[in-house]
Amino acid sequence: MDPIWLSIAFAFGLGVRAIGLPPLVGYLLAGFTLNYFGAEQGEFVNIVSDLGITLLLFTIGLKLKIKNLIKPEIWAGASLHMGITTILFAGIIFGLSFSGLTFFSSLTWQTSLIIAFALSFSSTVFAVKILEDFGELNSYHGILAIGVLIMQDIYAVIFLVFAAGKIPNIYAIGLPIALIILKPILVWLMKKIGHGELLILFGFFVALVLGAEMFKFVGLKADLGALVMGILLSNTKQTNELYKKLISFKDFFLIGFFLSIGLTGMPMLEHLYIAAILAVLINIKVILYFLVFTRFKIRARTAFFATLGLSNYSEFGLIVAAIAVTTGMISAEWLIILALALSISFIVSSPLNTKGHKIFAFFRRRLKFFETRLRLEYDKVFDIGDAEILIFGMGRIGTAVYDQLSKKYGKTVLGIELDEDKVQNHIKNQKNVLHDDATDIEFWDSVKQNHLKKQQVKIVILCMGNFNANLIAIDRLKTIGYTGHIAATGVHDDQISILKRLGVNSVYNVFTEAGIGFADHICISIPKKN
Repeated sequence: MDPIWLSIAFAFGLGVRAIGLPPLVGYLLAGFTLNYFGAEQGEFVNIVSDLGITLLLFTIGLKLKIKNLIKPEIWAGASLHMGITTILFAGIIFGLSFSGLTFFSSLTWQTSLIIAFALSFSSTVFAVKILEDFGELNSYHGILAIGVLIMQDIYAVIFLVFAAGKIPNIYAIGLPIALIILKPILVWLMKKIGHGELLILFGFFVALVLGAEMFKFVGLKADLGALVMGILLSNTKQTNELYKKLISFKDFFLIGFFLSIGLTGMPMLEHLYIAAILAVLINIKVILYFLVFTRFKIRARTAFFATLGLSNYSEFGLIVAAIAVTTGMISAEWLIILALALSISFIVSSPLNTKGHKIFAFFRRRLKFFETRLRLEYDKVFDIGDAEILIFGMGRIGTAVYDQLSKKYGKTVLGIELDEDKVQNHIKNQKNVLHDDATDIEFWDSVKQNHLKKQQVKIVILCMGNFNANLIAIDRLKTIGYTGHIAATGVHDDQISILKRLGVNSVYNVFTEAGIGFADHICISIPKKN
């Protein structure tokens, strides 16, 4: 990637972040700017873009739990939404072919169906990036959104097999056996590698060689191979460490993906207004997501945030369009139009996701109207009972705080964790832990209604790994009129300053305080001189 391109991407990313938008919007704008000045999408950008998507799917696999995919609200919800969206969009697009609009007039019902199918996908890249930024990958809505995206990826692979003629070869028969043999070997190898740079190289090797290249060799999609290899290594002790080490690489390579969208082709004014029409159709897609999710007994809040992350078009739409162009089904201009529609959907969806909690708080009474009378057992608001001390985030720090306080205060200490697996592990260890979300406004309403007037909750401790989640929780506490003690953690000096400015009573700098604690431990262990 040319240094000038990186400079432009950095400048645009920094600029949009200054106005409260995610940097990825800046990368998209950088791509269009480079396109305007005559830059072309070279082989290197394509390679970097492909690496980003491959690593993205590999990291998704590391976090994915197969048990989530077999839930009806995910596999059936995704299938139902794609089917309805494709039929509705195809009808609208084919109807526009009689309007005389440029590029629409040459469409048949078959080509309209292909374009509609391309538009039915939501962006895996965008959704994962947003969920990671807000620390919500393990939330109910995060699991729901990722599950739907995985199902869509599976449908994309099926389409590629039939439309592009990419039928797996004879070697694909042995793939399941190879995966079964590989899993224990890779898990053992990962344990032996340790924690250094070799673990990073191991991740690249598994994702790009054993995943992408092996699947490509047997005639399957390379990205699917990376996803499967990630799933193969999920739920091991070193999975989280491998995931954290690969995040930065994945984010850097994805810059190439966003740049490549802008460099797809030189858009004309006609392309832009057709893309704008397609962008408006997203409203139908968004409404359908919310209605489908709530029909599966999902809470309005969960359905809303899952929908928000999926309220865009997808990079897979460009792949579908590219295949349609090579087979002569649609003209090459449609690839530019879809790239523009994708970009518009990202630019609109980004601020909506950033302000998602405020938007839901404003519309939640109207949205709750669509909830079913019965809801899923794992998607409901729980009550804190008699708890007087609430600890949000039961990772290493939260667990250590819980252990210390529970020795003195017993069952009045309650841990609250977003990750269901962590909750189950804590419960097995006889800990008083609840599966809920500190950013959930309905959870705090329950606290306000049942416990605030009695001033039952004395201390709230925020130990969540995502700093934004801590800030939202503080805002929720202020909203319900909580006047008790608030303690929170941060890892950077600017975060500590923000917490103090917000009136947090006890602020804990994880790195600094850990050093102080270690020094105290050393002093205690050193024998005193006579």
